[in-house]
Amino acid sequence: MSEPEQVNGEVDEPGWEVDPDDEWGLAVLATVGRQLRLRREAVGMRVPEFAVAIGYGEALVYKVEGGKRIPRPEYLDKAEEVLGADGLISAMKEDVAKVRYPKKVRALAKMEAQAVELQLYDPLNIHGLLQTPEYARTLLLMRRPAYTGDEVERYIAARLARKTIFKRDPGPELGFVLEEWTLRRPLGGRELLRRQLEHLLETAQLRNVELQVMPMDREEHAGVDGGIDVLKFADGSAVGRSPVLANGRPVSEPKLLRILELRYGIIRAQALTPRESTAFIEQLLGET
Repeated sequence: MSEPEQVNGEVDEPGWEVDPDDEWGLAVLATVGRQLRLRREAVGMRVPEFAVAIGYGEALVYKVEGGKRIPRPEYLDKAEEVLGADGLISAMKEDVAKVRYPKKVRALAKMEAQAVELQLYDPLNIHGLLQTPEYARTLLLMRRPAYTGDEVERYIAARLARKTIFKRDPGPELGFVLEEWTLRRPLGGRELLRRQLEHLLETAQLRNVELQVMPMDREEHAGVDGGIDVLKFADGSAVGRSPVLANGRPVSEPKLLRILELRYGIIRAQALTPRESTAFIEQLLGET
């Protein structure tokens, strides 16, 4: 990884490097860098002058214009202002932001953004869409072999970006089944767990969200084969995924989708109701 850059008096943190295997991301950054350079040259500004004007180091300017560094939103905003780009640079911000997300996460976020109903079950952790940023960081830092600092920041940015699904209007119907033991593990400390449980209770109040808890004392459990994701779309199509089907690849065949929906339906029936689950999480919060 390259040396950190000074940005407005602060060191540029990890998470802004380009993924060398992301062809789309590399193409986006090459285009953005070229447009920034052409606009800068069109107004007669040299790199040292431009760097001073926007408050970033010359080395970082060269990297951004060369498609070697993901520019921050603040960088693009300042460049827009200094170069008088009439919205040209600002129009690129959305695609630039997506470059920070790993390819597989980008594809998942696109499907989630189009879904009208999501049925989600994660037996190992609190589902990523429900995690607070602090909880997500704790989980990512615990992975072995360890992620690099750059990878951790990219995954956190991607996970937070997916949370825009809760702000859609009209929003999709979201169903989550959570394992009790994932709500009891004090990963990162009890204060971190408390904030995570509080966040779950806040999310459960949303009209389009149903949270259910699978208690540890259940003698029957249809989720022993692993997690389940089923995303349904407005045109009646659907995509599902589970570790035990097609090696975890997304599937859309009706037969395989019926299997996933059957399993998910049984899991929901075996879990506590949404009302019981809210009361259960409140009890756990009081004990934490």
